[in-house]
Amino acid sequence: MAKTTQTTPQDYPRIQNSDDPYFGCLDDAELIPHFYKIPASQLKQLIASAISNANSKSSREILSIPDEASPELVAKIYEKEGKLLFRYFKKYCGDPASTAHQVTGQHYKVVGREQFRNRTLQKERMNSGWRYQYLALSCAQGSRRFRSVSDIGAAEADFNAVIDFINKHRPPLSLYVSVKNRSNTMGGQDWPKAITALETVAKNDKNRVGPYCCVFGIAMDRGMRYIKYERGTNKAHSVNTEVWLSDFFWPFFANHSYDEIMTAVLDVLLEISAPDKLGVHLDIPEELIESFGEECRRKELVDENGYFNDPYKLVHFFVSK
Repeated sequence: MAKTTQTTPQDYPRIQNSDDPYFGCLDDAELIPHFYKIPASQLKQLIASAISNANSKSSREILSIPDEASPELVAKIYEKEGKLLFRYFKKYCGDPASTAHQVTGQHYKVVGREQFRNRTLQKERMNSGWRYQYLALSCAQGSRRFRSVSDIGAAEADFNAVIDFINKHRPPLSLYVSVKNRSNTMGGQDWPKAITALETVAKNDKNRVGPYCCVFGIAMDRGMRYIKYERGTNKAHSVNTEVWLSDFFWPFFANHSYDEIMTAVLDVLLEISAPDKLGVHLDIPEELIESFGEECRRKELVDENGYFNDPYKLVHFFVSK
C-alpha cells in the first residue's frame, strides 16, 4: 500500500478535545468569520461564469454541430466522432478480459451506443468538476473573507486562499484547496499520492508566509470534515490535510450553504438552457455509429455481419499499445 511521507505538523490552532468528532482538525473558530454574504444576483453571475469557463475547458456534449453546417460538414463530424468513440472504447476499457468476454456476440451498433453514453457521462462529470472548481474559487474571492485568493495554476491544487486569525499577532493561514465533486472521484489507493502532491505544493510555495493547511474540498457529498488515516493504523496520511465535505466546504468559502449553492446553480441552468436529455435518451446519429463500426471492421474485431466474434482478438486489442 502506498503511504504518505509523515510531515511536521503546521503551527495553527487545532481542536484539542479528543471527544470532539473533529479532533485534530483546524480550529476554524480562531479564524476571522464571514462579515458579508454574496448577493443572489452576484452569485448567479459567478455561477454563469463558472459554467462558461467549464464549457471552454471540457464540453458536456460529444457532438457540437454548427447551425449553418452543410451536409458534407455534418458527415465529416460524424465520421470523426465515430473514430474518437472507437479510441475511447480502447482507452477506457477498465478490464480487458471482462470487456472482451462481455462484448463477444454483441453487434457493434449495440456496443457503440453503449460507449457513446459512457463517454457522454464521462464528459458530463469532467465538465461538472471544472464548474465547481471555478465556482469555489470565485465565491472565495467574492466572499471578502480572505486576505487573498488565487488560482495557483498547479494540477494538484485548484486555488490558494490566505486567511487571517482573530489573533492579529498570528501570521495568516494559507489554505491549498483541491476541489473534487465527490469523495469517490479518487480510489482509496490514490489518496496518499494526492495528499503528498498537494502538500508538496504548499511546502514549496516561496510566497507563503505563515502555516499552511491542505484541503480536499468535496463539492457534493454531504457532511462536515475529517482527516484521512492509513488503513490498519492510527496514523494520518498528513496531519496538515483535511477533507471538507459540502456542508462545511461551501459555507466556509462562499458563506452559502450547499443547498443554496445547488439551488442557485439550478436557477442559472434553467435560465440559460432547456434541460439536457439523460444519457440513455440521447439521439445517437446512425452515421456516427457506422463510423465506429468501420473502425471495428478495420481492426478485424467483428465478423461480416458486424458481431464481435473473437474474445482473444479483443483482449489483445485492448492491451496493445
